Amino acid sequence: MSNDGVNKGRRRLLIGATSAVGAVGAVGAAVPFVASWNPSAKAKAAGAPVKVDVSKLEPGQQMIVEWRGKPVWIVRRDKTALDNLAKIGGRLADPESAVPQQPAYVPGTPNRSLKEEIVVLVGICTHLGCSPTYRPEVAPEDLGDDWVGGFYCPCHGSRFDLSGRVFKGVPAPSNLVIPPHSYVEENVIVVGVDQEVA
Repeated sequence: MSNDGVNKGRRRLLIGATSAVGAVGAVGAAVPFVASWNPSAKAKAAGAPVKVDVSKLEPGQQMIVEWRGKPVWIVRRDKTALDNLAKIGGRLADPESAVPQQPAYVPGTPNRSLKEEIVVLVGICTHLGCSPTYRPEVAPEDLGDDWVGGFYCPCHGSRFDLSGRVFKGVPAPSNLVIPPHSYVEENVIVVGVDQEVA
């Protein structure tokens, strides 16, 4: 075997090894660079949109995400819950959502939602900023026979239905806030981006 054969083999090995190390280095440099495109925790706290997949959310379930440092509730209501919303209007302080606590593109009654079964609400009581609890059960002993599901604020007793509408005679002055949001896919909600902009 001549020296040329040995040198060509060695040359190929060195070129291959150098290329492999270079490729690994390029990937190593690219990963942090691409990751830097994601919004930082500071940007999210300042109001960066939050994307939420609700495909696994079953009827009656609630999920909580954080947007602008606030809890945002996403609830999938079943048919019974939706039917009950229409029956309790006389017991509510603002059943038509006349006080603007929601974007203009969200219908005010009775669902207050872009999709009938899914409601998106900021989970902060409009009285003193406590976070109400999700109480979907009907007629629990502690809330009475006329309770058809909703949100109860244990701080001062404010009550809201499953659309976030406030009941009469409670400390909370208005309905729960609906944040700007839109659907970018069938089951993907972006909280923080208006429907018209999406």
